[in-house]
Amino acid sequence: MNPGERRARLLALLLPAALLAGAWGAQLIGGLYPCEMCHWQRWPHYAALVPAALAFVVPRRGAARMLVVGAALLIALSGAIAVAHAGVEYHWWNGFTACTATTSLSGMNAAARLDAILHAPVVRCDVAQWTFAGVSLAGFNAVLSLGGAALILWLLARRVR
Repeated sequence: MNPGERRARLLALLLPAALLAGAWGAQLIGGLYPCEMCHWQRWPHYAALVPAALAFVVPRRGAARMLVVGAALLIALSGAIAVAHAGVEYHWWNGFTACTATTSLSGMNAAARLDAILHAPVVRCDVAQWTFAGVSLAGFNAVLSLGGAALILWLLARRVR
């Protein structure tokens, strides 16, 4: 395996892992509850971790390359969802979903469930909870995911002399 392929394989694993760690950190440490579209962006990253990790253990070079390509396409899918979400946040187009509330209802009686539902934070998909330099988390995910997927594919495609 050439150095570009090794870098692509490593990036295909580290990029979704880092973006998921950032999303979970923003949620658990930063108190930013994800909306429904935020969750949609996470699923392709979770899925990308599987072929990216498998690319380190499969014995055949061609199979490893195909797994890395698959991971890159899943990362790009998250980026495409992020573009759609950022467009909703910036009011470039209407959203695809209703607002959501985040709460855990397991192990509660009916009165406690109703209270939890009524007091759960409502997280709107069309309002960015956090921005930096005018770019929302969905915007950052779009740039990093699409740019990272393109870099992975470029590293796989280039010829090493």
